[in-house]
Amino acid sequence: MINRFFYPAYQDRHATTVLQVNAAIFLPVVIFLACLASLANAETKPALTNNQFLNYSIEKLLDINVVNVSSVTRSTQKQHEVPSAIFVITQDDIRRSGATSIPEALRMAPGVQVARINTDKWAIGIRGFNGFTSNKVQVLIDGRSDYSPLIAGALWLQQDTLLEDIDRIEIIRGPAASVWGTNAVNGVINIITKKASDTQGTFLTAGGGSFERGFLSARYGGKINNKTPFRLYAKGFTRDSTQSLTGTDNRNQWHSARAGFRLDHERDRDLFTLHGEFFYNALGDTLDKAFINLPAITGESRRTHQDGGYMRFRWDRTFSDKSSLWLQAAYDRSSYHLRPFSEYHAESVDIDFQHRFPLFDRNDFTWGLHYRTNINKVEDTQVVTFIPRKDTNHFFSGFIRNEFALIPDRLRFALGTRLDYNEFTGLEIQPNARLAWTPNNRHTVWLAVSRAVRTPSRSEVDAHANLGFQTDIPGTASLPFPIMNILESSRKFNSEKLIAYEWGYRHQFSRKASVDIAGFVNDYSQLRDFSFGDFSLSTGLPQFLIIPTLVNNNASALTYGFEFSADWRPIDKLHLQGYYSYLNIHVSSDDLFREFDPGTGGARKANPRHQLSLRSNYDLSDKLQLNLWLRYTSKIAFYDIPGYVTMDAKLAFRPTKNTELFLVGQNLFSENHREFVSDIIPSTPAYIPRGIYAGAQWRF
Repeated sequence: MINRFFYPAYQDRHATTVLQVNAAIFLPVVIFLACLASLANAETKPALTNNQFLNYSIEKLLDINVVNVSSVTRSTQKQHEVPSAIFVITQDDIRRSGATSIPEALRMAPGVQVARINTDKWAIGIRGFNGFTSNKVQVLIDGRSDYSPLIAGALWLQQDTLLEDIDRIEIIRGPAASVWGTNAVNGVINIITKKASDTQGTFLTAGGGSFERGFLSARYGGKINNKTPFRLYAKGFTRDSTQSLTGTDNRNQWHSARAGFRLDHERDRDLFTLHGEFFYNALGDTLDKAFINLPAITGESRRTHQDGGYMRFRWDRTFSDKSSLWLQAAYDRSSYHLRPFSEYHAESVDIDFQHRFPLFDRNDFTWGLHYRTNINKVEDTQVVTFIPRKDTNHFFSGFIRNEFALIPDRLRFALGTRLDYNEFTGLEIQPNARLAWTPNNRHTVWLAVSRAVRTPSRSEVDAHANLGFQTDIPGTASLPFPIMNILESSRKFNSEKLIAYEWGYRHQFSRKASVDIAGFVNDYSQLRDFSFGDFSLSTGLPQFLIIPTLVNNNASALTYGFEFSADWRPIDKLHLQGYYSYLNIHVSSDDLFREFDPGTGGARKANPRHQLSLRSNYDLSDKLQLNLWLRYTSKIAFYDIPGYVTMDAKLAFRPTKNTELFLVGQNLFSENHREFVSDIIPSTPAYIPRGIYAGAQWRF
């Protein structure tokens, strides 16, 4: 993996003062309290809604069946019974937030670090080790993995779909490897789309503004017959470029087009699904010579593109409430072009099978098999070379899990394990044990111990990167020669390992108020680290010193923290949600690289220790909504980024039943701010701007 560990600190010219922070925090709180005081005796009216869950009580919401995407069953289970740290972002949450992308919507989940790098790039992590590729998080769309073994992670610019078609996003904080397999180390993000039967009719939305320059989405849902609904959809948008730290235009405008379909057929006990999607992204980037000092890297902006798509088939058969099976097969293809840095083409085929059935009186038994093949070809550039350029990798796995009711409806114990085989490290074993106690429907206490691994990527075993001439390598300032740094991967690179200890408590105070607390201690070993190899002088003139940087598994880490979230409906027209997340990271790595590797050695300084979110969704009338979202993220010292407070707001008005008009403001508290720096692709660091956009939706 190419890591941005030689990176100079940048000074932020717009550091937030203490007075601004205090004002930013307390002003929204005062507004919230004023709203509560004025509405204490207000008459309850029907709420403006596009979602059937909006007027449900907290108690009823807790009883909604959700797909359990933790290391449990991958089958329907009541949310309050799930023995893991799970958070669900509903379609109504997405609509009210004003988010225009999946990464922005993920900011609503506790324990998730979401940092925007520039127009088309995000760093998204769960419980630490955040980075551009999110290499310790498994990303799924309808159970189809988007984790790439080429780059060890997911590219968020291609994780998109029509946001209105998303039923919910389930975020599992903590290991989920015993069911979802390797690389589900710190968590799982599963984006679940609606059935075709839930998207009937015609839907149109359009709008634009400052940063969100323009967007248009369309969907049509119909039926071939009563048992075979379908939908067709397309979307496109244009987003503006960001500004560099020196005030110049990064020229990284993003133009995107996407289209897809879904066809469902239901027959007796069977449900068949065929789902496909295709996309094209036209991108811009300005590469940073401070990271790679080569003649090919001019610092000038360049246009590039990414394209791809997938096809997914799934068969579900239900025998009873406790017995079912499903089979899913998917084909993915993607290409990414960013010369002179990198260019690759990747394909994958996934086949996934699961069978669940009751065993005796108190056992719920689940087993499954999985096969995946990845075919990728990486073109040689002046920066990156892969040996071999083209490779095919095969992955096999199987899992078993049994949940035993020690005391029916009160005390449950689950034990399972997954066996994964990969061509890089061989067999990996990932067991998990969970205990859940529900003395009544208001209280849940759970404990868990898990083992998970992150397997190597081709970037860590086959890649060689020329980082060019460097001037900031410690201990080399007095050398009489220019220094050329070469990053060398290794076939001996092993899997990163985690032993996780988790616990949690959920309490429902009343029909309208609940809290969820989760804590964890994560013990990592054999983490990726770096060391210098043997120095050598180049041949010929002019001479320079070649310093190879070698990849190894010598680092380890201990992280701990907790997440607290609360949900409260003081009156039917007002819904308040908030969370606070705390994270502490201690890393043991090569002292020389600790300050230059944000992915491992510098992770303590490259992840925010504190995060706070407060959301207020208020129905001013049956036609008018006001939604406010306040966020705080503490400093990221590794990149010299100060903590910041910001707010998003959305005003929605429905003049008629089928029409909605909306006005959205994003990052309202400052003209711009910094959030993160790319640790992989050498993009010029950017300010994230304030944005205002307006639009309309029609349904008929």
